[in-house]
Amino acid sequence: MTPCLINTPVLTTERLTLRAPQAADFDAIAPFITSDRARFVGGGADKDIGHAWRILAIFAGHWQLRGFGIFVAEDRRDGRPIGSFGPWFPGDWPEHELGWTIWNAADEGHGYAQEAALAVRRHAYADLGWATAVSYIDPRNDRSRHLAQRLGCTLDAGAPRPDRDPALEVWRHPAPSEVLAA
Repeated sequence: MTPCLINTPVLTTERLTLRAPQAADFDAIAPFITSDRARFVGGGADKDIGHAWRILAIFAGHWQLRGFGIFVAEDRRDGRPIGSFGPWFPGDWPEHELGWTIWNAADEGHGYAQEAALAVRRHAYADLGWATAVSYIDPRNDRSRHLAQRLGCTLDAGAPRPDRDPALEVWRHPAPSEVLAA
């Protein structure tokens, strides 16, 4: 028997299927989490396989505790998981967040992150009823900062930050009325 989360939505875009995390995603996420590419999202070269497993378990557990969570994006052509995207609201977060990661450098620069982020933002506003959303981004993470700008986000210097990392920038997403009207 392969356990899976039930009653979780599946989102589709032109090139991607966004679904709940599965144990089989471990082989794709572990190299990312244990690499320096993950230094801005709680991973890094100083992390081990156990840490990578716990990150995947946190993603799955968030769905159970909140009823929403991070989706794993699969390339619709070959079913290969390419990253994680979605609504995120840990117990100590001051606001609802939309997060994103591309797990393999070879998948960067193809517009996957923007495509997935637009889909999960629409989901957060239309299906979850969020009135606002932010993305917490390390100021050294140029790729995420540029994606936030392409998504129409603006820096919100006065917004609260997670206590564990007060240096994060807060990028405010456009209001639901702007997103859902498009």
